[in-house]
Amino acid sequence: MSRPAVFFDRDGTLMEEVHYCKDPALVRVYPGVPQALTRLKTAGYVIIVISNQSGIGRGLMTDAEYQSVQSEFLRQIGPSLIDASYYCPHALDTACDCRKPATGMVFRAAHEHSIDLAASYFIGDREADVECGRRAGMRSILVRTGYGAEQTCPADFLCADVLAAIDSILNANF
Repeated sequence: MSRPAVFFDRDGTLMEEVHYCKDPALVRVYPGVPQALTRLKTAGYVIIVISNQSGIGRGLMTDAEYQSVQSEFLRQIGPSLIDASYYCPHALDTACDCRKPATGMVFRAAHEHSIDLAASYFIGDREADVECGRRAGMRSILVRTGYGAEQTCPADFLCADVLAAIDSILNANF
C-alpha cells in the first residue's frame, strides 16, 4: 500500500545553511522543525531527506565528516522523525542519477518505503529541489530560507519557511 511522503532538502531547509558543513558544532536545526515534523508523522506522512553533498566529491569534506554532521542533525531533530536520508556525494561534473535535480534518490526512497509520489511533496530552498520534485511527479514547494531568498524558479508553491510549508500541507491549502 502506497503512502504519501514529504521529501526535504536538508541544508537551508531544515537546518541553517552552512557552506559545505563538515563540523557538527555548526548544525542548527531551525526552531520548530521537530514539532512540525511530528505533526506530519502523526498525519501519516513518510519523511525523507534528500541532499546533494558535492563537497565530498570535490574533496572539501570527507564522508565521515558528512556522517558526523548528519548524526548531529538527526540528534537535534529527535528520534524516529526522519524515516530515511539519502545523499549524493558526487561532484558537480559527475554523471550520476542521484544528484538533484536527477530523481535517483527519490525513486529509490519511493521503492524502499512504498511512497505514492503523486500524493507527495518536495520542499527545498533551491531550483534543483523544485525540479527534482517536478521530475518525480510531486508537488514542489520553494522555501525562502537558505538559498531560497535568491531563487526565482517556478515552484508549485512558495512559502516563507519549512514551518509555513508544513502548515499549508496539513491544512490542505495546497
